[in-house]
Amino acid sequence: MSRIVSSAAWRRILLCSIVVAAIAASAPAQTPSNLRVVHTVDKATPPTAELSGRVYNDGTVDVIDVYVNAAAVDQSGKVLAQGIPYVGMVPARGSAPFKARVPIVPGATGYRVGINSFRFAFGRDAP
Repeated sequence: MSRIVSSAAWRRILLCSIVVAAIAASAPAQTPSNLRVVHTVDKATPPTAELSGRVYNDGTVDVIDVYVNAAAVDQSGKVLAQGIPYVGMVPARGSAPFKARVPIVPGATGYRVGINSFRFAFGRDAP
């Protein structure tokens, strides 16, 4: 038996779908608490500052395609310049090194480094 749905019902379904999609798109991406980054400034001579560090994964699942965001910031925390190096895979309960270069710009008072993007490596057999 076929069922006929009114155009008003379709409009409501479409409107609800749009609202849900808009809410999901506006939510900021969150880095899981099991990923953390430590860094040091190795060299800060023009034209770039060189930073190095490690990404730690305290979780039970590997993360892959990891990128960090190394940013030169001013006193208020505004990003003035940035570099986004590829880290690669960070194994579960392990770490991986990275190196980043950030342009030296007037007004920068420090550097902030965090996770830019990553994916969980689901489907891999646990050791």
